[in-house]
Amino acid sequence: MKYDHIVEAIFVKRPNRFIAHVLIEGKEEIVHVKNTSRCRELLTPGAKLFLEDKRHIPGRKTKYSVISVYKDNVLVNIDSQAPNTVVAEALLENKIKLFDNVTFLKREVTYGKSRFDIYMEQGKKRCLMEIKGVTLENDRIAAFPDAPTERGARHVREMIDAVEEGYRGTILFLIKMKKPDHFALNRKMDPVFAAAVCQAQSKGVEILAYDSHVTQDEIIIGDELPIKLNCP
Repeated sequence: MKYDHIVEAIFVKRPNRFIAHVLIEGKEEIVHVKNTSRCRELLTPGAKLFLEDKRHIPGRKTKYSVISVYKDNVLVNIDSQAPNTVVAEALLENKIKLFDNVTFLKREVTYGKSRFDIYMEQGKKRCLMEIKGVTLENDRIAAFPDAPTERGARHVREMIDAVEEGYRGTILFLIKMKKPDHFALNRKMDPVFAAAVCQAQSKGVEILAYDSHVTQDEIIIGDELPIKLNCP
């Protein structure tokens, strides 16, 4: 996934989930944050950011959108809209080894009371995939979520229903950086979501984790990571 018109900035503060104050060439600017998660370990005063220049779009309230931030020397993509595009591109380019013969792919498909990120077909097999973008990392362990997610747990339970009705169901965690060694559930932050994922795995839902190659103007899928769910 490519971005256009990249601008470098320095993070100052984030008064709410939707905006941040940054310095662009020493001038303070209010910009859009394309991620409603907390990102507290990333958006720290003085952090180096990359923004996408959106001044060409009529009617926008902000001129720029935050797309990535450096944590130490690792660039982390924080655009919450990116994972679906990144994974869809990877599927169509046969970069996810369990899905190397996709014959049809459609994004944003309703099933039950949920809207799953991807519906695809492998021959006669119908497949549903839910994608979770991951930005939380500590001690080389990527973890999800960074805040309680009732909606995420509901999606997982709906995926179990789909598998029981004959779909192939997959939850893919896209770690939006290159640093971690493995992926784990953030059970302390959201034990309900963690329990739902463990139940899903026991019911036949596939759980995958991939890292990403992130540059100033691009994010593409990287390598599959080991998963340590530590289910009871």
